[in-house]
Amino acid sequence: MPSDSSARSVLNEIERTECLRLIAPGGIGRVAFDDGEGPTVIPVNYTVDGESIVFRTSESARMNRSLLSSVPGGEVRVAFEVDRIDEATQQGWSVLLRGGAHPLSEEERESTAPVEPWPAGHRGAWFSLHATEISGRRLHRR
Repeated sequence: MPSDSSARSVLNEIERTECLRLIAPGGIGRVAFDDGEGPTVIPVNYTVDGESIVFRTSESARMNRSLLSSVPGGEVRVAFEVDRIDEATQQGWSVLLRGGAHPLSEEERESTAPVEPWPAGHRGAWFSLHATEISGRRLHRR
């Protein structure tokens, strides 16, 4: 790739509706939270339910313990990031959602979009992140 700045990709902000469209198919994203020892980022399978992200983890997982530490009925602030980057072309996009995550009740689980984790084993702790902030950036050729 030439070092000429005119040949480089351009970075632009993505509007909220386009961010939601990009992440709508679900897949893999990363949950960022404070686990008591500092910032932690864990990849998870997810689905989109309106402007919320639904993901699952193991009941014994560090993330479950950290996200359950809130006041009952309350939410823990987390960030969630999804991206698709093509390193060969140096193009792609990244979407960041921030808001409160809370465990889903049995009733909520039945009425939300299903999410199937890739790893084997029981993932019985379901969470929903209601996004209060959604932002994104796209890297593309001129």
